[in-house]
Amino acid sequence: MMLQIQKKQKSNLLLKRILFFKSLVAVFATGLFAVNSNKEVFTNKIEKNSIFKSIKGLNNEQIDRFILGKSFFRIPWVESPSATTARDGLGPLFNANTCISCHPANGRGVLYSKNNELSRDLVVRLSIPSNNSKMHQEELYKNGFVKEPIYGAQLSINGVHGVKYEGKPTLEFSEVKVTFPDKEVVTLLKPKYSLKELNYGKMQDDVIVSYRIAPTLMGMGLIELISNEAILANEDIEDKNNDGISGKANRVYSVLTKKIELGRYTWKASTATVLEQIAGAMHNDMGLTTPLHPYENCTKAQKECNEAIIADKYEFDVTEDRLKSIEYYLTHLQVYKPKEDENFKKGLNLFKNIGCASCHITSFETKIGEIRPYSDFLLHDMGEELADGRVEFKATGSEFRTAPLWGLALHEKINNEKPRLLHDGRARNFQEAILWHGGEATNAKLNYMNLSKEKREELIKFLGTL
Repeated sequence: MMLQIQKKQKSNLLLKRILFFKSLVAVFATGLFAVNSNKEVFTNKIEKNSIFKSIKGLNNEQIDRFILGKSFFRIPWVESPSATTARDGLGPLFNANTCISCHPANGRGVLYSKNNELSRDLVVRLSIPSNNSKMHQEELYKNGFVKEPIYGAQLSINGVHGVKYEGKPTLEFSEVKVTFPDKEVVTLLKPKYSLKELNYGKMQDDVIVSYRIAPTLMGMGLIELISNEAILANEDIEDKNNDGISGKANRVYSVLTKKIELGRYTWKASTATVLEQIAGAMHNDMGLTTPLHPYENCTKAQKECNEAIIADKYEFDVTEDRLKSIEYYLTHLQVYKPKEDENFKKGLNLFKNIGCASCHITSFETKIGEIRPYSDFLLHDMGEELADGRVEFKATGSEFRTAPLWGLALHEKINNEKPRLLHDGRARNFQEAILWHGGEATNAKLNYMNLSKEKREELIKFLGTL
């Protein structure tokens, strides 16, 4: 009987997925963005809710769509079964029960919670080296990495009733002194990671653990407007211009198109579209099924997790309409843009002169005009000190996507504290983030270190306005 139920589940899920993917054809043909001018998109207000509002120019139907997506983004999901059928299905394993809990006011996450414990905004990604087996090769092609066999792709710090959470992360820092040519000495914090309370046994010995702090959600719709050609124009894998920078695009498998696409999102550019990014986060962070991830995030070794699945539930936790509404919400948020006065222009020139703009490209042209994400969306080798050892499609263990810098000015207003920077939040300020740069960014870092203290402060002030 159970086998028949499981077969019926898979049949229903397969049919729903086919219908879902067919419905996306119109979206790819027409594009996501509802306006054709950047006048409706940008705001220069530095407020807590600056990027929590919709772009201007939406009609009543579009505003309703935006509000619907916002509700699924910010209202908590609950364990199934529940009277709240529109928002049940949380878990069985999960990190957070709302999207907004990791992306406050759609901004960057924080490293520590108010009680000085590691925040759930910091997730633990897990993988193991490939053994070149057929199964591992398939995982590499479809996922970009090989999951840890017992704990899967991401450590879950929470579980629903009757399901033990997977474990808890710990993070300690040691101090590293850096001396500038002008004799100023600063202290960096070098992270030491570990995991505790592993409830499903020991992980594989060669597990690769990478800590990732939640990035801002600002501008996700604009990033999707940048053409592939514009991004690939900056690719220089062989460093033919001999500038020490050899950015490359990540090529990733898209579950939507069933082919290899250009990666744009995540710390290693391992996701091609906003929709796939949303579905991935819902699956990994909240244990929610979608047409893109139709099965629960339990591994075979997790007995209680598998037994918690409701056998006769054929519907996705997040249906096609709800998933698309969340996508609409995130792609139609206002985007912060600083006022470009004389001080801003001076800082921007300094930013360019020392080489930061070689990777943090200042602007792209799109169908709504110029946008300034301060990223080339390419992978760069950041050196041994920042390397996490994790492979994601074409990204090696020391390569990361150039992090967009837009929206940094809003973090302190949103979270009442300065942003923790870099992929694992180790940097307490902009200067520390610069000093951790290595690999292809070494020359830019050295150029910064050789500036006068006055000029260094000028650059830091500029970064705080972005």
